[in-house]
Amino acid sequence: MLSEDELALLEAIRESGSLSRAAARLGKAPSTISHAARQLEARFDALLFDRRRYRLQLTPAGQLLANEAARLMQDVSRLSRRVKQIASGWEDRLWIVTDEILEFDILAPVIRSFDALQSGVALRLTNEVLGGTWEALRDGRADIIVGATNEPPAIPKLRWFELGVMEWVFAVSPRHPLAKAPEPLQREALAGHRSVVVADTSRSSAGRAYGVVGGQATLAVPSMRAKIIAQRQGLGVGWLPRQRVAGLLKRGELVEKPMADPREPNTLYVAWRGDHEGRALSWWLEELRQPRLAKRLIRGLEITD
Repeated sequence: MLSEDELALLEAIRESGSLSRAAARLGKAPSTISHAARQLEARFDALLFDRRRYRLQLTPAGQLLANEAARLMQDVSRLSRRVKQIASGWEDRLWIVTDEILEFDILAPVIRSFDALQSGVALRLTNEVLGGTWEALRDGRADIIVGATNEPPAIPKLRWFELGVMEWVFAVSPRHPLAKAPEPLQREALAGHRSVVVADTSRSSAGRAYGVVGGQATLAVPSMRAKIIAQRQGLGVGWLPRQRVAGLLKRGELVEKPMADPREPNTLYVAWRGDHEGRALSWWLEELRQPRLAKRLIRGLEITD
């Protein structure tokens, strides 16, 4: 591996094109630079500098050495920063998994605040649905999960707190046959109408779907936003977050249908494993405990178009 002085010599000669200018740039005598250049060639047993032209240039071998040496120096510098980062309590990477029901737009300002810490921690944000969210934490595919539903399962060293409560409304398009159906709707009335669901991403179970009765056809969509759009367009029926569709209900673009078996509000959780608590995880937990952020995550972004 090249020393910093040797790397600087290669860069100075490549950019200046002469020993005298390289010497001036490095603050050394031309004879010193010339001697160092010959020592470098002897060390690698290769011609590194083309001295036949008016302008001194690196040979292809010299160019390769300069490029690879610069890359190695960057790798060493990056490794040094990472070692110091870990030694000071920051993680190398933090993997945050949110339930798909939460929207990335609301977390973007939080990421910006985290970036301002200049911790060096690489963030990875992905999402899961229903059982897949808890499963990600259990299987090591998440350092922290946000917005998980249902009661916390048995996971070693599990720690958690409640993010908030999400309320639901059974809604249909005003053009859908159920829009004029007698109220409250009985479960049997749903059997002949397709339900729109966000598919559970659990890998170890058949998954769950709220409000689907036996034998009912389903349309599985990739996100809650897609589910809202599908129901707004009359492609199916189902439960939707009340606050997120408040405007659509007010404008009559969706119709609320009281149910004989209403859906209980869902408590959403933030969870992590207590044996992996670094400074980045602690910072995110503190942010997620802020009532204002929690409320925004639960409320979501209202669809207006």
